[in-house]
Parts: sequence; structure tokens; C-alpha cells
Amino acid sequence: MGIFFIILSILLILLSLLPLIQNQHWVFRASEFLSLQVFISQIIASIGLFIFAEQNKMFWVIVLVQFAFIIYHIYIFSKFTKFFKSKNRDIKSSQAIKVISTNIYQFNKDFDRFKKFIQKENPDIFITIESNKDWEVAMRDLEDDYPHAEKITLENTYGMHMYSKIPFEKITKHFYVADDVPSIEAHFKTKKGDNFILFSVHPPPPSPTEEENSKERDGDLLCIAKRSKELEKPTLVIGDFNTVAWSKISILFRKNSGLIDGRHGRGILASFHAKYWLLRAPLDLVFHSSTIFIKELKVLENIGSDHFPICCEFYIDSSDSSQKNDEETLSTDEDKETEEIIEEGKKEKSENRN
Repeated sequence: MGIFFIILSILLILLSLLPLIQNQHWVFRASEFLSLQVFISQIIASIGLFIFAEQNKMFWVIVLVQFAFIIYHIYIFSKFTKFFKSKNRDIKSSQAIKVISTNIYQFNKDFDRFKKFIQKENPDIFITIESNKDWEVAMRDLEDDYPHAEKITLENTYGMHMYSKIPFEKITKHFYVADDVPSIEAHFKTKKGDNFILFSVHPPPPSPTEEENSKERDGDLLCIAKRSKELEKPTLVIGDFNTVAWSKISILFRKNSGLIDGRHGRGILASFHAKYWLLRAPLDLVFHSSTIFIKELKVLENIGSDHFPICCEFYIDSSDSSQKNDEETLSTDEDKETEEIIEEGKKEKSENRN
């Protein structure tokens, strides 16, 4: 058993090291998704080492390195615990706005289950990701309640639909890194006169079955970050980011956008994979400006997809900027790196979607 825990510990140390290597190949980026599982496994492996392994020089080297990574992971995950304070309050002058975003999984055919789910939750706005023509036809039943819609119907798992009870003031479809990978920028004005902007995102994931690297994903997210910074209005970015909240690209996204990670102080809220709880990670993320106060952020019930829907209910107070992005400001080197990542993302040509 001692040998087993030594081998396991070495493997876990390797999986901890891979995300720290700034290489965009999927082997390095996909390992970020398993950081929580690695952290828990390292605690178990460390206990196993002390019980079963011989305490020689190799033992102490492995223990010390593994302990260092356990501390590192505690630091990362601490921001997503209740100990990390987030501003939660009701803004009485503003109406609460409820948004649901869900990657419905294009090949999921349980249309009625999803429609009943939307009718039960009754959001002001809902977004479907990976929605194709079959899903668009199925969702026509909901258009009486959601008369305002933006539809990007694709069959490549990158379709995107936005349905709203609140009229659009302006809506733009962006194709930042490829003409078959969209995002939506929607401008709204509520009945109480509150203006806000909602972005829906779904960049390509780095994985052995999809994109070889994260260049398109990273470039797309940073384009959206820079765009949201330009607008200087209450802004919410929501969707399947295909990265985790603690990844380097998420940190660059926050620094470039000036937005706040909605999960801070509220929990990790893992949304993928819905069918395999041991492999779950928070891929469906929410970022918001300092003038948006989140009333509730939560993962909702399974709707037959590989993702759980994510729900964000929020208030707007344009006069209040008491919330701040806790990350340090963008450095000169990071600004240069951002531009390089965007250019690489735009130049990358996917062989998977063609």
C-alpha cells in the first residue's frame, strides 16, 4: 500500500504542476478542471503516506511538495467559501432580474423537460447554449411569454439563443475568433429605467475530442473582457466559459474587464459534468460589474444535459461602486500578453468544426 500512495502522490503532484505551465495545449489546460478533485485526493494520499509508506528521504520530499500544493489549493478555493465576503443586499429602487443560462447539450432531445423547467423557474431572461434548429423549433412554445429573442441557430454545438421578457434596446452578435463561434451582447432597459448589458458566451474548449489547444477559447474570452470594459455600464457576463474560475485565463478576464467573479463568497457551484459527480467543475461562470449586486447565484436541477443550468438573480445600483474587483490591476506585461493571446486566437483555424 505504501508504494500505491507514493505513485498516487507523484501523479497528483504532476496534475498540480500542469496548470502552472503556460502552454495552451489541452493536456495543460484541461487539467485545470480537475483541481478540486486533485486537492481532495492529495489530502487522502498524504494520510495514506503517513500510515503505509516508509518514512525515508523520498517520502519527505513527496510529503513536502504535496503539502505545498495542498496549501496552494486552499488559497485558491478559499475565495469561493463563505469566509470570503461578498456584498449581498436588496436594492429597493431596482427590480430583481433573473437570468438562467444553460448549455442544453445539442443532442439532448428532452425538449418538454426543459420547457417545463423554464415555466417553473420563470426567469426574466433565459439563454440556451448548443441550441440547434430542433431546439429552436421546440422553444417556439415559450415565445408567447418571451417575445424578445435573438437566435443564432448552428448545428456545430455552438448555437446560441437568448429569450427575454424585457425588450432589447440593442443587440449584437459577435464572432471574435471564428465565424462559427458566436457570443451575444444584449442591451436592456427595465420598466424602472435601469440600464444593463448582458453577454452570453461559449468559446471552444481545449480537450482531446474538441480543440487541440485553448487559443480560440482564450482569445474569445479576452475579446469579450475588453469589450465589456469599453461599455462602462452595468454588465453581466454569463455562459459556458469552458474554463474554471481559478484558471489563469479567468484571472486575465477579470483584470481586463474589471468585473467581479460572482462565485466569490458563494461557493464553487460546479455545473459540469451533470452525470458524473466525481468529475464536476465550475465551467458555467458569471462575472458582473460593481454596480450589479447579486441576490442569488445557484446551480439548478438537471435538465438532461451534461451541464446543470446556472441561475443569477441580481439588482442594479448605478450610483454605487462599493464593490471592487479583488484582483490587482492589469500590468503592462499582462496587457501585452492579452493582445498576443487575442491575435493567436483569431489566427487559429479549427480542424474540428470544419
